[in-house]
Amino acid sequence: MAIMITDECINCGACEPECPNTAIYEGGAEWTWGGGTALKEVEIDGGEIIPGDAAQPPISDEFYYIVSDKCTECMGFHEEPQCAAVCPVDCCVDDPDYRETEEELLAKKDWLHQAS
Repeated sequence: MAIMITDECINCGACEPECPNTAIYEGGAEWTWGGGTALKEVEIDGGEIIPGDAAQPPISDEFYYIVSDKCTECMGFHEEPQCAAVCPVDCCVDDPDYRETEEELLAKKDWLHQAS
């Protein structure tokens, strides 16, 4: 499952540099598929293909947030999610809306960081 940041976030930013997938963004910041990954383009729902550097709308305007489709729980990089390991208020928690197996998380990691 992906990790999410709860509204208990104090916006300290400790989590953001720890993410190997660049899946964590400051509240209000736009995000991209390509940022921190090897993705040059992505096929989204409905078959539309968008450039990897196309800005996507923020998921939260108030707190740091995690793009679930880029989160691999640090699988293949670290033994535990690094955002949760460094969070001083324990607000990086499992997201019950995004349940994935270890195999799915590793496949996502491979997709995000495919050889270019």
